[in-house]
Parts: sequence; C-alpha cells; structure tokens
Amino acid sequence: MTSNRHDYSFRIYPRVVLRALITISLIVTTSLAASNGVSQAASPSGEIRFTILHTNDEHSALIPHTPAVDHDPQNPEDPTVGGFARLATVIEDIRAQKARESEPVLLFNAGDFLGGTAFGWLAPAGYGAELSLMQAMGYDAVIIGNHEYDYGPKVLTDYLLAAGYPEAHEKTAVLASNTRPPEGHPLAERGLLRDTAILKLDNGLVVGAFGLLGKEARSLAQETGEIRFLDQHQTAQDMVSTLQEEGATIIVAITHSGIDEDRELAREVAGIDIIIGGHCHTALYEPILESNTIIVQAGSGGRYLGHLELAYDRETKNLRVANHDRNHPFLRPIDGSISPHPTISLLIDEYKEILDDLLQEMSAGRFESMGETIARSRFDLPNYPPLQESQVGNFIVDAMRLNSQQVLGKRVDVAVQANGNIRGSIIRGTMPHSADHVSFYDIITTIGLGHGRDAYAGYPIVSVYLTGEELRRMLEVSVILGELMGDTFFLQYSGLRYDYNPTNAILFTVPFIDQPIPIARAVTRAELYTGEEAQPDGQDVSYIPLQRGDEKLYHLVTDRYIVSFLPMVGEILPYLKIVPKNAHGEAVSLDNLDDLVVYHADGRELKVWHTVVEYASAQPKGEDGFPHIPQYYATTSGRINQVWSFPLIAIVYLLPLLGIVGTGTLIWRKRRR
Repeated sequence: MTSNRHDYSFRIYPRVVLRALITISLIVTTSLAASNGVSQAASPSGEIRFTILHTNDEHSALIPHTPAVDHDPQNPEDPTVGGFARLATVIEDIRAQKARESEPVLLFNAGDFLGGTAFGWLAPAGYGAELSLMQAMGYDAVIIGNHEYDYGPKVLTDYLLAAGYPEAHEKTAVLASNTRPPEGHPLAERGLLRDTAILKLDNGLVVGAFGLLGKEARSLAQETGEIRFLDQHQTAQDMVSTLQEEGATIIVAITHSGIDEDRELAREVAGIDIIIGGHCHTALYEPILESNTIIVQAGSGGRYLGHLELAYDRETKNLRVANHDRNHPFLRPIDGSISPHPTISLLIDEYKEILDDLLQEMSAGRFESMGETIARSRFDLPNYPPLQESQVGNFIVDAMRLNSQQVLGKRVDVAVQANGNIRGSIIRGTMPHSADHVSFYDIITTIGLGHGRDAYAGYPIVSVYLTGEELRRMLEVSVILGELMGDTFFLQYSGLRYDYNPTNAILFTVPFIDQPIPIARAVTRAELYTGEEAQPDGQDVSYIPLQRGDEKLYHLVTDRYIVSFLPMVGEILPYLKIVPKNAHGEAVSLDNLDDLVVYHADGRELKVWHTVVEYASAQPKGEDGFPHIPQYYATTSGRINQVWSFPLIAIVYLLPLLGIVGTGTLIWRKRRR
C-alpha cells in the first residue's frame, strides 16, 4: 500500500462528522421530548403496549435502487425502492405517532447492513457509513452478519472505530453474543462488540436483547480469521438467563440465521419472546409463531421497515401481537411515495462525494461517478431462475474471460463465477430520463463483493491452470454443491458447455443420519469452446469434447474466493480433487493463491467488477453514442443443460429386485420339476 493510499483512506470530511453530530443531537432531543412525562402506556384491559421497528440485510443500499438510475426524488412516479433517507422519514413519522399515544418504540437491525453496493467500498477506505447513518436514525441495537466480514476482521475493527465505537454503544449497541475474538484482538480488547443490551422503557417494561450469527451465515462469512463462534443454542440459553437476572421483562433475540434456524432456536431455547431475523432475505408479511416465540423478518435491501406492535399483560405475563388491533401492516414499504429525510439525505450526499473520489482513484481516472451510464440495454439481464444458467451470469463470466484475456495478452479458455457472488440482476432504467440506461452503480450492485490484498474493494481475478479431467470434475462439483447447498454454490461458465442429470449427483441419502452420498456421474456431456468471442448458441463446430482422463492444461480465470474453495471439495471427496496450477503446471497451495492474481499494466489488481464494467463499455455504440448490450444476452445460450438419463439410484434398487425375481424364478421352476 502506498503512502498516498494510506492518506486517502482516513481523510476526514468535516461536514460528514458535523452533520452526523447535529442529526444525532436532534434525534436524541426529539426522543427525550416525546417521552417526557410518560408514565405507563396501558390499554383499558391493563395491557402495556410497545412497538418494535426492524430492518435487516440492507447490504449498503444507502440510496433508492432496482435500478438506482431510475431514482428521481422530484417525480411522484419514481419506481425505485428503499433508501436510508426514505426509511428515516417513516421511522420518524411512526415515532411521532407513537409518542402521541405514549407508546415506546424500539428500533433493531438484524445484520448484513454492509456489503453489496458501491457504498460498501467505503468500509476498507476507512469509513463507517452505514452504521453512522443508523446511529443518526436512532437504532437501539444492531448485530453483525456474515457480510460484515466481507473485508476481514481488521477492516471490521476499523469500521467500528470509524463509526465511533466503543463509545457509540450508548447510542446504538453492536451485539455479537456468540462471537469470540482471540485474546488480544482489537474487537475484544477495545470492547467493540457486546453480548447484551438492556433497554428500559418509559412504561416500566425492561427489554433485554442479544445477537446471534447463525450456522449457515458463519459458513458463508468471507474472512473471519481466528474468530470463534459459539453454539447459538447454548449461547442463547446463557443470554436468556443473564438478561432475566438483570430484570428483563421481554427478551429479544436478534439473529442473522435465516427462518429455519430461527424456528429451531425458538423450539430448543425457552424464554425467548421475540426473534428479529435476517440472512435469508424473507419478507414476512405475517409473523411466525413457534413455541410461543414471535418471529419476524423484513426482506432485504431496505425495501421494507418491519413494524411489530405488541401488548404485554403484567398479570398473566402474556405477550401478544397487536398489529391487527389497529389494522397496521407488519411490513411498511419504502418507496417513491415517501419524501426523503432532509438531514439524512445531506449525509448520504456527503458519502456520494467521497465514493466518487474513491472510484476515480480505484479506476485510475477511468470512471468518474457511480451514477454515470456505462451502457444501454433494451432488456434486463436476470440472475434467475436458481440452479440454472442465467443471462447476467453469462454476461459476467464472458466479461471475466474476454477482458482478462485482453489484460493478460494470452488466451483464456474458461471463466467461472458462483451465483452467490452475483448479487442480483442487471436492471435497465425505465423512466424518461433513464430509459434503457445501465449505470455504474447498478452494475456494481450485481458484482461488487469482496476485496483484495491491495486494500481496495472487489474480488481480484486470478489466473490458474487445470487439466481437462479437473475441468470435468469442476462441473461435477458445481452440480453436487448446487444439489447439497443450494443456488449460492451453483457455478456459471464461459468457454464451455455441458449437459447434466441432477438426479445422478447424489446416489442416495443415508437414513437416520441424513448423510447424502455424492457421486461424480451427473455430467453426461462436456465440451470446450474453441472460438475467440462470446460463445455462440448451437454452433457445434466451435466445440471440442472434454474427455475423461485428459491431462492437457487449460487456462481458467475466476476470483480469489472461488479458487480457494474448489480444492476443498477434493479434501472431502478425493475422486473430485482439483489442484490449481500455474502456467508451468506446478501446483499452487491455498496459502499462495495471491501469487495468481492478475494485475493491470500500472500495477492495480484486476477486479471482477472492473472486467464487467469494461466489457459493458466496450460493446458497439448505437446512434445515441452509448454502448449497447448485444441482443445475444437477451436469452441464455445453452451452456448448462439439464437432461434426463437413467438414474443411477435405480440400479441400486433394481439389482436386489432382479436378484429376488431371479431367486423366485429358480424356486418356482424347481417346484414345477
């Protein structure tokens, strides 16, 4: 890292700090004024009422989006959703209404507020944008999700420090109850994470909260270093006991686990009244009631504000959901009908300026603004349906293959990307000012995750060599992981095509222990593309078969994250072993994968996002002067084809059946004789 880069990373923007302090001061003053003189908000039946507002999985979506290029705050027909400034307006309105009714309001976040859009790039540059804004909006507590680890524990530490912690716990507590940094780590030493929060309401209720990172979310965390994660059920039981001892009337678990794990938590751990969930991006329009625990979740991307109204009976100690008493929805849409909060808008504008400066630095002046139009398209490029070839997947991997080939100056045979790293569709603009436009920001929202060793955001491209046999194994791995672990691990390809039968990925599942037995017989055909451009559909002349046992080396590009997990499959299933190699065919260990990173001529890492933006901007220009996404990407092109073949599991059942039939036939013939 150069000294110039270091100076930029922690540059102070005085107006951001000043306005944040003013905003926090205003909100604190308003909250105190609203609660002054309130004793006990009880209904005629003796119930005490309070409200919990909640969000989750914003993924750095500070501004309205889907697509952001459509956003026009002056147009009442603005179709965009989300945005922190709109969210702040709704929160403020609900607080004002509840203050008139003498009803306390709490505000929680269930993790993954970081990572996804270009605003997430501010984290490794030394800014705590999302969390600073959430403090200004008056969040009582937030938790750490898996995407808060996108840039590693060191950046997470700096992020929390930049957002004012540990002092800022008094405004917005950061909870991570089952997270244990190693001794001496700044996350532990400086008190940046807490186990619990006690919130004393003006109506006499005491709400205790704790935060959990779930099993699946932990497995998806990009980089956690030496941090340990305790069993969430045992931790929850310990936290419930602690909070009860501290006098909590109501206990809230804020989790980044997903609905299935939340339901399991409710069944296994007694004493949890409410679970505020996140991670699986589920918009629960009605709460789930599991073992008398109320479970809620508010989708993702700031599209909704969760609104849970509750009534507590002191005598019976019964807690019930009260939204239907007043016909209030559980999810409040955050859309163009909402005026943005003026102070939060000013703060976001400051972060836009900082981000544009950072973008110019990261791209060596190639791009100036995250809002600029990169290309135009007459169609969207969706990232669905799951577990299938997708239009946006094809566009991204073609960009990786062809742009990397240009930077490296030599042929690249195959590019691969995982659906889990493709965060959404590329959506074109639809408004008069933005019709068919695709902005830099909207592309980055799709493919901007990760970071490199250069301290800049974005996964770097890596260049590796695999044998033809290993390419076939990689296809089998893709099918197996998709079947076992879902769409996140399904791989998109450029430079080859294949047919597969998913029923032959898993031979069978062992009963009682629920253990699947994978086999490497799902792929029925695999062919390598030998042409130079984006691979055409249906032109067999440009393909050669990928034979089993082929030891010839082929050049592959992917990102640093994917190349690290592909060899791990071979540790579990040796017959699917994949060994990354350099151009000389020499094996490269997982500890030395950074040696395979691709660089620009000026020494910058070649990022995945950079290949996609450059590929889009290099398309042929139309009469309007903009590059246009080719019609080729309006559909998929037959790269990944699900086919039927005789299921191998049938043989497992058929052989014993044939044996029984054969034995019976012999016995029958013998008796006949």
